[in-house]
Amino acid sequence: MFRAMGRWIKALGYLVTGQLDAARRTLDTNPHVVRAKYDEIITAKLSSIHQYKQAVAGLIAQKENKVSKVKTLTEAVEKLERLKAGSLAKAKQTVEKMQAAGKTMDEIKKDEDYLRCLSAFNDFSSTLSEKQDRITELEKDVGEYSDRVGEHKVQLQSLMRDIEGLRAESHDAVAEMITAKEEKEIADTLSGIAKDGTSEELQRMRQLRQEIKAEATISKELAGTDTKVQEAEFLEFARQSTSANEFDALIGLAEAAETSTPVEDQADSERTSLPE
Repeated sequence: MFRAMGRWIKALGYLVTGQLDAARRTLDTNPHVVRAKYDEIITAKLSSIHQYKQAVAGLIAQKENKVSKVKTLTEAVEKLERLKAGSLAKAKQTVEKMQAAGKTMDEIKKDEDYLRCLSAFNDFSSTLSEKQDRITELEKDVGEYSDRVGEHKVQLQSLMRDIEGLRAESHDAVAEMITAKEEKEIADTLSGIAKDGTSEELQRMRQLRQEIKAEATISKELAGTDTKVQEAEFLEFARQSTSANEFDALIGLAEAAETSTPVEDQADSERTSLPE
């Protein structure tokens, strides 16, 4: 008993599952549902692409920051180069003055102005070297950022083309769903297996057409229009036949005897039968 109950419950579950699957399939093939699903997919992809764009924009911002730092450091290097050259020129001038004054090399190297110029020159040189190294490092980073941004831009373009392809696919899918549904309904109607009432409706309309035709025929017969139509056809045929015979006679295509009318033949007959 319990096994039978279990089998019954399983069968009931299978039935419900099958009905749900069938209902889901019906919904999934609905053109409006198809369009909505494609729109949902496209919207989700566009959201991801937007996040991707923001990430790429962050890389571009970092690249621009490094470019700006390179520019600032380059200006600083140029200034240091000028200061370095100035301190060197100042030291040369000091040495020349002291040499002219007869100062010895030891006295010159101990001179306060000489030492100040030497210290400044060394500081400028050290700072200049550090900044140049930093510029080299930043320029390398800028190059790497440029390569990465370029790759991401190519990827974004590919993703946008995919979006355009999905939009086109959406239109094609909806059109195919509508076409397939219409073709199925027509085929089912013609084969008599349609279950949506279409076949019965078509049969009813066809029967109604036959009934209307029959009513029109009966009405014409009762009104005598059929007889009048036949008489009109006979008269038209007689008129055309007479005209054709007269035309043949006029152009000499028929003998006089053959072109004579029944009235003339009767008149000749009456003249020959009269007594003298």
